Formats: sequence, structure tokens, C-alpha cells
Amino acid sequence: MNFRYKTQFVAALLFWAILQSSYGQQTYPLNLETVLQLAGADNLTVKEYQLKHQQALAEQSKAKEWWLPNVYAGATTHYLNGAAMNTDGEIFQSVNRNNLWAGLGIAAEIDFGKGFYQTLAAKQNVEAANFFSLAERNQVVLKAVETYFDLQAAQLKMGFLQSLVNQSDTLSQQIKIQVDAGLRYQSEYLLSQSNLNHLKIAMLQAKSEWQKQSALLANVLNLESNINLISADTALVALPPLTQAAETNGIEKRPEFLGLNAELQSLQTHRKTANEGLFLPKLRVGMDNGAFGAYSSSLKNTFQLNASLLWDLPFGRLTYKGDLKQWDTKILLQQNKAEQFKNQFEQEIATATAQLAIANEQMGIAKEALQWAAEALNQSMERQKLGTVKPFEVFQAQQMYLQGRMDYLSAVSAWNKGQFALKVAKGERL
Repeated sequence: MNFRYKTQFVAALLFWAILQSSYGQQTYPLNLETVLQLAGADNLTVKEYQLKHQQALAEQSKAKEWWLPNVYAGATTHYLNGAAMNTDGEIFQSVNRNNLWAGLGIAAEIDFGKGFYQTLAAKQNVEAANFFSLAERNQVVLKAVETYFDLQAAQLKMGFLQSLVNQSDTLSQQIKIQVDAGLRYQSEYLLSQSNLNHLKIAMLQAKSEWQKQSALLANVLNLESNINLISADTALVALPPLTQAAETNGIEKRPEFLGLNAELQSLQTHRKTANEGLFLPKLRVGMDNGAFGAYSSSLKNTFQLNASLLWDLPFGRLTYKGDLKQWDTKILLQQNKAEQFKNQFEQEIATATAQLAIANEQMGIAKEALQWAAEALNQSMERQKLGTVKPFEVFQAQQMYLQGRMDYLSAVSAWNKGQFALKVAKGERL
């Protein structure tokens, strides 16, 4: 059985095994392209950050209302009975005073010191929320891609083991015939049966791992829980190196870093309300027009206008400077977050780069070992037909072939995941 034929045979057995195991459940095939599309569209964590971005937009809209007045309409009344003081300080006894007003008015209090800076700070918070939303989307897509490669590896492993189970079963039957004919010992047949069961257990373990990765991927993609995901790609191949951006791509391209900087700018803008904002005044304007008079008499028109332009300087600002200290502390904490992320960025770059280098070397070694193991297994099976090989030699060849397959799958999976991890680490969007 040549290598290409064996691969096709494994693929056919693989889908048969998956369909058998998913009886009663919906089976959903998908590939890498589908995963990339679904991860950014339906994931609940991504939606959470999108909603946070919408919340920041709503807060920005609210901040823009700082200069708009309030309009009121309706009626007010006042009643007093007893003593009252006149404007010159004289006390009047047995006063019975009542009045009624009905009309329309407008009032506004505009704090220029806070209004300008809070509006700008709200805009910067919107930018930060947008950057964090992009960053979370990238992380979710990366997690989905890594889980997909793990699912694909487990799925292919299950297929390889199914092929070896069938092969071992055939081999065991051949040995049984030879034992019955007195050409081999009974112990050789028992050993073949033990090897067969060992491979069945390994196949069930691979099936369990595939189902686990299927559930994890369904959760990341926000799909129904009663679903079995299978990879439509029947072979795990090493992806070509993803196109890397120019060397300028670095931490300044990471949306997390841009979001932290936008938050820092927002805090620095807020600080100005306790510093530069003190030099800007507050404007209060009130105007109303309506009927005014006593309950029992005819009402007459009254119009009034009140306005003030005041500078408010808190004495505490000149002494303890509590507001400035609070904002300065928040700014220092935010700067510390940015420094921590710089360390995280360098670690992610170094980890992804090292993973790719090691995986690339492993792929070369594992591919060569797999070719040798496949040829050794083919020769062992041919010798088995001629009766010139010991059964344990075939079993050992199977184990080496299986180990070679697993090593190669592991190396290719690590290489593919490392490609996407490096892409995200450098600030590129998935």
C-alpha cells in the first residue's frame, strides 16, 4: 500500500468514523476560512466589546449636551400665612400671601471649564473602546484558529488510528490462521490481539480529544452545543509563511497599546478640568415669561431675565490640590499599564518567533522520520505475507509509524498556530 493510497484510505475511514460517532447529532464541516469568518462575527466576547464601544459613543453624545439649555413649562404656586419680613427688614404680622405663575421658561448653566475638556475626553474614550474591541476580536479569532488546528490534528490522529486498527485486525487474523496451521505460536496471536486492543484504546482517546476540541471550538464560535464540528480539510499541511508587514510594525500597531494611549490621553484631558479649566467661567442664564398674580385676582404678564458670568476658584485647589493629585495618580497608573503591556508585547514576539523556529526544525526531522517509518511498515507488511517477519516487528513498525505521524502533526500544528500568533503579536488584524 503506497503512501498516497494510504492517505486517501485514511481520509475515507476518517469521515466514516466521524459520521458513525455523530449519530443523532448535527455534523457541521468547516475549514480555516470558515473559522476566520465565524470567529469575528458571532463570538459573544467580541459582541461585548462592541457594545462597550457603543456605550462609549453614547457617553460621548451625552458629553456634547453640556452647552444646551433646559426648557420648562407649567405652573408654580406659593402660599404663606403668618409673619413675613419686608425688604427693608420690617416684620409684618397676620400676612396672608399667595401667588400663582403659569408660563414658559428656559434655563442654562454652561461650565466652559468642564464642557470643552469632558467632550474631548469622551471622544478619546470612544477611540480607546474601539481599539480594545479590535484587540479582543483578534484574540478571539486567534483562539478559534488554534482550537481549529487542535481539532484537525485530533481528527486526523483518529483516522490514522482507525487505519492501523483495521490493519492490525487483518494481521491478527492472518496470524490466527498460521497458528491454527501450526506455523506460529499461540503467544504471537495473543500478542497481536493485545496490540489490536491497544490501538483501539488509542483511537477512542483520539476520538475523545476530537470531541473535546469540537466543543471548545463551538463555544468560541458561539454555535449550538448539540453539534459535532469536523474539519473539511483531510490533511494538515504546513501553511506558507504569512506575509509579514514592514519592520515598522510593532507595538505602535497593537490595538491594545493604542487603546491604552487613548485612555491616557483621556485622563490627561480630564486633568485639565482641575487646572486650565479653572480659568474658564460658568455662564448661567434664566428667562421666563407668563401670567403672575394672586389666586383670587386676575393674572398679569411677567417677564424676567437673569444672567451671570462667574469664575469659580475652589480654595482647596490652591492648598491641598486634591483634584490634581487624584488625576496625576490615575495618569501614573495608566502609564504603568502601558509599560506592562510593552513587556507583554516583547514576550509575545519572542515566544511566537521561537515557536516558529523550533516547529520548522521539528517538521523537517519529523517528515524524514515519517518517511522512514512508512517505508519500514510497508516492508514489514510485505514480509508478513511471505511469513519472514516476526509479529512483534510489525507491531513495532506500526508504533513507529504512528509516532512519526503524531510528531509530524504536532510540528505542523505548532507551525501553523505560531504563524497566526506572530501575526497578532505584531499588531496585524486577522
